[in-house]
Amino acid sequence: MFNPSKADVRRYFCAVYAKSRSGQPLEALETIASLWIDEHPEYHAELADLDAALASMQQTQEGKTNPFLHLSMHVSISEQCSIDQPRGIRQAVELLTHRRDSLHDAHHEAMDCLGRMLWESQRAARPPDGEAYIACVQRRATQD
Repeated sequence: MFNPSKADVRRYFCAVYAKSRSGQPLEALETIASLWIDEHPEYHAELADLDAALASMQQTQEGKTNPFLHLSMHVSISEQCSIDQPRGIRQAVELLTHRRDSLHDAHHEAMDCLGRMLWESQRAARPPDGEAYIACVQRRATQD
């Protein structure tokens, strides 16, 4: 199983951003990452400076979103939907996308569910509960 470090993740997204900006060809996963990067211009300055991104790894700023975690979650949800794993996530995100009329907004809501599932899993020292994750996304898709 692939388990990148925080530095690896930062290097990856900075490299994808650089390749995209210079017009270099992207691999399939890089294309997905690049599309989500394009949706978040507020992160472009951080993605443009790898040295600063690596230097800031240990800093946590209250109330500030970690762009590398945020983009990683977008890519994770995209990959989950592409293979429908956990089973049912594709339909749940599609329903939420239709309900919100925005894939981007649907992803942000699914991220809340994904983050909660991971937090609960870590806190209880149990495997992630994919069914609870999907149920959370489905609830959001049926709520106003």
